[in-house]
Amino acid sequence: MASRADSFASQMSLANFSKATELRQRIWFTVGALIVFRFLSFVPLPGINPRVLSQLADQTRGGILDMFNMFTGGSLERMSLIALGVMPYITASIVVQLASALHPTLAALKKEGTVGRQKLNQYTRYGTVFLCTIQGWFVAAGLESFGAASGLQAVVDPGYMFRVGAVISLVGGTMFLLWLGEQITSRGIGNGVSLIIMAGIVAQFPQFASNLFEGGRTGSISAGIIIGFLLMVVVLILLISFMERAQRRLLIQYPKRATQRGMMQADRSHLPLKLNTAGVIPPIFASSLLLLPLTITQFAGNSVNTESTMGSIVVALNQYLAHGQPLYMTLYAAGIIFFCFFYTAVVFNPEETAENLKRNGGFIPGIRPGKRTEEYLDYVLTRITVVGAIYLTLVCVIPEYMIAQTGIPLFLGGTSLLIVVNVTVDTISQIQSHLLAHQYGDLIKKAKLKGRLR
Repeated sequence: MASRADSFASQMSLANFSKATELRQRIWFTVGALIVFRFLSFVPLPGINPRVLSQLADQTRGGILDMFNMFTGGSLERMSLIALGVMPYITASIVVQLASALHPTLAALKKEGTVGRQKLNQYTRYGTVFLCTIQGWFVAAGLESFGAASGLQAVVDPGYMFRVGAVISLVGGTMFLLWLGEQITSRGIGNGVSLIIMAGIVAQFPQFASNLFEGGRTGSISAGIIIGFLLMVVVLILLISFMERAQRRLLIQYPKRATQRGMMQADRSHLPLKLNTAGVIPPIFASSLLLLPLTITQFAGNSVNTESTMGSIVVALNQYLAHGQPLYMTLYAAGIIFFCFFYTAVVFNPEETAENLKRNGGFIPGIRPGKRTEEYLDYVLTRITVVGAIYLTLVCVIPEYMIAQTGIPLFLGGTSLLIVVNVTVDTISQIQSHLLAHQYGDLIKKAKLKGRLR
């Protein structure tokens, strides 16, 4: 049965949107910030030849750079000021989360509340600057040697001055994106960093759609394949929307307390366990590891000596780990399942949750507090993670299989679909929350006016 808040939200009309002035201001601020992000993606690094770079980018398709380029909205392909995007921040935050779960000092810092979270966020920013510096230096060095085998030079004036300038520009671009994301979170609507990633993915959709329908017009792509792709995308979006909001709600009961009227009342609440606790981390990790050999070969300029033992191993790996190959699909699915369980164990600690429930006097009906509650939480979490891992595997493997069978590069893969749908659902939920709060505020004002009239 729906609660009063749910029924009230279902009756809420978007006609109230015109009255919610603060919400409109937040949405317009978010749109403006995302426009600034898109403008920056077209500003190249100093000392780069954009024409030569676009020619060289066509020679490195299919590696891990394609995935990072998707997250940055094409900024990496154009080598703009924000070519690294927010991926260094995502990586640093994951490392800090893992360290806080394994290191005792950081684990104690995590339990200190707001002060501890601010300290961990500060460590995350320091890690972001460090990763940006390392990645920026290797990117600048790689650009100088990029295209040497084909006789093309992407850098106008190679040297240490170019590398230092590129590192400073890339670090400044990433940190500006983080500041922009924080401004969206505080003054706009939705999570700023997530919206920036989603905007980069969605920005490539018009180009993909035009290429797809142009292929259908010229006859290179059959109409059945186009319809099949569109149906697959719609079905996957519906599946992700349903599964990402799926929860296993555990009933938590608290001891009876005396009310003001002298009655004894027991408080109840629910502990929601998401079906997909790991989010989009498993497919990102799995695809990054599998695409690493191909990326190394591409940066080597395709000049690997095939007669040597190491060269033959690299060539064989590239053949077996190519998109659509059975070994790639098997290892991709196994990697997603492994990282689902691994990352879920990192972000959710049954022992800590059971201890918090015991400290606050809460318990699961039929389960004794303490060790038995911890075992029960681990039991439930393991079983819903199995379902979540199967769901993630299907969402990520089905597009890969379709790409392998048709030969059409589908930019909307499983990972990008997960990010776009999750961020969209979260943003819409926040908009509904603002509209609901505004409608409640109107009801309170009307009640006060009626009370004064009496």
